[in-house]
Amino acid sequence: MGLSGKKGVLLVNLGTPDSPTRGAVYRYLKEFLLDWRVIDINPVSRNLLVRGIIAPFRSGSSAKGYKELWTPEGSPLKVNAVRLTELVREKLEPEYEVVLAMRYQSPSIEAAIKELMAKKVSEIIVFPLFPHYASASTGSVHEEVMRILAKQQVIPNLKLINSFYDHPMFIEAFTQRGLEHNIEEYDHVLFSYHGLPQRQMMKADSGDHCIKTENCCATIGIHNQYCYSAQCYATTAALVKKLDLKEGQYSTSFQSRLGKTPWIQPYTTDMLKTRYDAGDRRILVFCPAFVSDCLETTIEISSEYDEDFKAMGGDHLQLVESLNDHPVWVDAVCTMIKEGA
Repeated sequence: MGLSGKKGVLLVNLGTPDSPTRGAVYRYLKEFLLDWRVIDINPVSRNLLVRGIIAPFRSGSSAKGYKELWTPEGSPLKVNAVRLTELVREKLEPEYEVVLAMRYQSPSIEAAIKELMAKKVSEIIVFPLFPHYASASTGSVHEEVMRILAKQQVIPNLKLINSFYDHPMFIEAFTQRGLEHNIEEYDHVLFSYHGLPQRQMMKADSGDHCIKTENCCATIGIHNQYCYSAQCYATTAALVKKLDLKEGQYSTSFQSRLGKTPWIQPYTTDMLKTRYDAGDRRILVFCPAFVSDCLETTIEISSEYDEDFKAMGGDHLQLVESLNDHPVWVDAVCTMIKEGA
């Protein structure tokens, strides 16, 4: 390897409370929601909203969800991220040093960077585990990495992976997950993505394109290449092609809305009613925005939305398991690291 050290890889997921207790959830929510990229309003209003309303009142109900989600090993998001990191490390050694961080809580990005720097890496590849670019997720990770490195006397070569929403191996991994179910047994396939406020979509638009025409996100090009919603629709299109779904067999929607301001539509809750009214009673749900099962998949989809759908008269809402530590996903991560995505 000459004078060059190993390449460092920083895998980053969103984060999780350290325990399913109200106190731990409160600390997690406070750190997460005080990020200006997550709640993009003026600092005074953000602090009043998060510290005075959301974190105190939401921590109790969220803690109940985390208790239901928690396993003997801990939070599934973190457990799966650790497993993924170990498997990627095994495949990439000895040329790469691979470490895991969470954007919020532990292990921190700062601690992970210190670990890589201590190992004398010559380059750091930052790989946020978010398929679709959003300021509130990937953008926040990149900003935190740069904030930490800006304090260093020596800044190594840095590569920031932006997104991988249509990478063939990412699509193949989710396709394999979907094929674990007999799709023909379901009346409809729903691709449900995490939502974002419409105002964040419009702020990310530099070309006066966002929400100007109907179905403006249906196709992706140079004008909307960084549009979160357009990237989600591109993922749906790629999966639909691999799964050989026909028009009318599938829909795209957005979940996890918070607050009263408009978010990306259609909302998953509304789509379930639409599909029920259309006669669908069994629905298969992909959540391609999440590479690891978490509160938004296991609890929100498999539990809460399934109950809501059954209350309408539906039979079943089946979640497609996330990628977690699936072998194809492990190979995909290794390939994207080598390619720089």
